[in-house]
Amino acid sequence: MKKFYEMIEAIRIWLFGWEAFVRLHVSLESMRERLKGRMGRFLQAAVATDPGIDGILVTVGLCIIALLLCVVMKNSLADFINTIVTSMTKEAKDILTGTRV
Repeated sequence: MKKFYEMIEAIRIWLFGWEAFVRLHVSLESMRERLKGRMGRFLQAAVATDPGIDGILVTVGLCIIALLLCVVMKNSLADFINTIVTSMTKEAKDILTGTRV
């Protein structure tokens, strides 16, 4: 009989938890509806996005980062480009003269 009462008590606690959840959900829904009525236009403007603006912003951001890297690393970038050009020129000469192994 004790197990039965424990089971009934567990079910009662579980139902009480669900009742609290439902009450909270209903109060949140009513609060959302009240806010929607009061600040509907503001919320719509805050959430609305232009479909093409995200790609434009990403592209502009990447261009700014690339320009900053070019300005900050100007000397090392020039050395890097000179190394690549020199290496490619040497390889091209070796291929054209036939001395490449």
